[in-house]
Amino acid sequence: MKRFVVIGPESTGKSTLSQHLAKHYQTAWVPEFARGYLEQIDRPYEEEDLLEIAKGQLALEDDKATSADKLLICDTDLYVIKVWSESKYGDCHPQILQWISERRYDGYLLTYIDIPWTYDPQREHPEPAAREYFYNIYKDIVVNSGIPWADIRGGEQERLSNAINFIDRLL
Repeated sequence: MKRFVVIGPESTGKSTLSQHLAKHYQTAWVPEFARGYLEQIDRPYEEEDLLEIAKGQLALEDDKATSADKLLICDTDLYVIKVWSESKYGDCHPQILQWISERRYDGYLLTYIDIPWTYDPQREHPEPAAREYFYNIYKDIVVNSGIPWADIRGGEQERLSNAINFIDRLL
């Protein structure tokens, strides 16, 4: 099975793109585990929560893979947790780094910051400079991953079309 990750800064259309791709390919997609986790805890998140979120993300991905047909679309991977952890706490739990090194994907779809930031209580970086900063971090990750990747920009339909073309070339 081929696994593709939609990755990028917050509020860049990752979930929307993931859902549309899953519908197009008639397959499963893996939502961002962190969203549900953070909604359930009745307090601000702490550094230790990131390890639980990482475990949950991997378990959800493994679960969704059982119902996927040749292709799995992941709305994030553990690199997002790594970036989040390093940004907020200055480091990343070694177990998360180990899991990153063990998990393999077939392609990255890097979402650009050319759509408006939308308020959400779980989002933390609305400033244009911060969005660009995080985009560049994710770009460095995908460029250095050795895995094929595509820069996804434009409106919703253009993003979907570019993502489909990229995935189709790799299937």
